[in-house]
Amino acid sequence: MDGLALIEQKVYNGERLTREDGLYLLASNQLLRIGELARFVKRRKSGDKVFFNVNRHINLTNVCMARCKLCAFGCDADAPQAYVMDKEQALSIARKAVQDAPELTELHMVSALHPDRPFVYYKEVLESIHREFPHLHLKAFTAVEIAHFAKIAGKSNREILTILKTAGLGSVPGGGAEILDDRVRGLVCEKKASAAEWLEVVRTAHQLGLRSNATMLYGHVETLEERMDHLLTLRTLQDETGGFQAFIPFPFHPEHTGLAEIRRASAWEDLKMLAISRLMLDNFDHIKAFWIMLTVPIAQISLTFGVDDLDGTVVEEKIIHAAGAKTAVGITKPEIVALIRETGNIPVERDTLYREVRVY
Repeated sequence: MDGLALIEQKVYNGERLTREDGLYLLASNQLLRIGELARFVKRRKSGDKVFFNVNRHINLTNVCMARCKLCAFGCDADAPQAYVMDKEQALSIARKAVQDAPELTELHMVSALHPDRPFVYYKEVLESIHREFPHLHLKAFTAVEIAHFAKIAGKSNREILTILKTAGLGSVPGGGAEILDDRVRGLVCEKKASAAEWLEVVRTAHQLGLRSNATMLYGHVETLEERMDHLLTLRTLQDETGGFQAFIPFPFHPEHTGLAEIRRASAWEDLKMLAISRLMLDNFDHIKAFWIMLTVPIAQISLTFGVDDLDGTVVEEKIIHAAGAKTAVGITKPEIVALIRETGNIPVERDTLYREVRVY
């Protein structure tokens, strides 16, 4: 019996896969067999349902003190493309988003690590949007941003999260995890929160009743072992807190970054990472394909490789497009419903917390 057959046996029996199993899968080129296993697990968890939501991204600033090699979005304050929204600008975007899409359920706010803006600025933006649109779920500020706020405000992560929760924070996005290994982070994002800091912010958020997502950025300087350890670190924290909702693996887009010489991961690798994530993260309910980073066709194919969520309508994505993404900056609800239907799955519009809004 080959190694993959042994893994298949474990999956069909509902047994947890080991690190060695995961490394075997990463080294394997049996993509269709791995995909079939991931599809089996997906169906066991969510049947033929594929989720999406009606959401809108807001990026408050691109001025960043971290200047990670991975990033084409962040810039210095004197760069020609630099911007910082004030409270009214952020509110006007929220107003237009609600006007254009009355069924909007989520605002997704992530930004850069501005060297001068105080924590109160972020709190007041959140407060003002929540005051005017209390029905909107505010998914805002990555664990990296929370750690930054704690440093500039001289407060603990718990204090920052408690203040933001009172101001209207509904949940925490999964960004900034990159690879949860300090060797990798020292090479590509040394001024950003360490792996331990990222995990501590997320653990604290979960303890305070805030759900979060988790991500991984793959295809740069990390090894396959570091990818697998990243997944297992998240699985361990999920065993502890149960606070993660979805996992989203992101392929690294090298264009315009400090690592522009790296070749973008292939579609083959994208599908394999999504499928392996579904197999290893047995305690995560959802695996999400972020269509903006993968392209719509690959995201659609991923629905047969263990994925059960296509994120949302987005409307205006800036961060990945700064790194050369060629996808649209948004997608309409009828388009996303049609994409899911075409694969033979059932489109389910959800809110941020995966409560079903409408089944198509």
